Amino acid sequence: MRAKSETYDILGVPISVTTLFDAARNVEKWSADDKGRFVCIRDVASLMTMIEDSALASIHDEAAMVTPDGMPLVMIGKLRGLPVERTCGPDLIDLVCARSPQTGLKHYFYGGKEGVAEKLARTFETKYPGIQVVGYECPPFRPLAKDEDDAAVERIKASGADVVWVGISSPKQDLWMRDHYKRLPQTLIGVGAAFDFHSGAIRRAPLWMQKAGFEWLHRLASEPKRLWKRYFVLAPKFIWLIMIDALCHSEKSPR
Repeated sequence: MRAKSETYDILGVPISVTTLFDAARNVEKWSADDKGRFVCIRDVASLMTMIEDSALASIHDEAAMVTPDGMPLVMIGKLRGLPVERTCGPDLIDLVCARSPQTGLKHYFYGGKEGVAEKLARTFETKYPGIQVVGYECPPFRPLAKDEDDAAVERIKASGADVVWVGISSPKQDLWMRDHYKRLPQTLIGVGAAFDFHSGAIRRAPLWMQKAGFEWLHRLASEPKRLWKRYFVLAPKFIWLIMIDALCHSEKSPR
């Protein structure tokens, strides 16, 4: 199911025309029904990973929303005259949780290393008194057996959560959401490293770097062995493909 909201195409991926507050309001609005949905949050690296595998690219067609995380995705939208702003996992989870004592949304945290989901729950309970965290768990770093997966689905269902925050990295979290949203009555949101940032497991970039679009540099400096391919291989490839795409479109435009 393609998102009903307006989208703009980046290399075949439908990115939602949204702002951080619009995305939060959508999540809150969806809590009024029992329909399962999922939200993908896209930066350049995860977008490249998704489009290079045909089995993954179709995931976006079922997503209720695909938010622009990486600044290049935001800038492309702005250059097309669209009212978009960066809507990344750490900011979205924080905003929705901050509004939860008033909106009444109930939260479930699924992901992270052992103990991270619990620490995340305690962090938000302290930061936003009145928030309702109704469950958390850290699944093992291996495929779940059918009985284990069925049990996890039942725990999430029984929790009464409105939102399930999924932090098991992309594309693993995207596959999990696609394979489970029809079995669950909640909105599933893949927020990746947000679990580590808000639990304190990893320090996030200073605010000035986030606003200036240099958060990627802070992450690279913090985890060079894990992230070097993301920024030195996938990012340049993205730029190259965008240039080719722009050239092709300009040649097809009427003169």
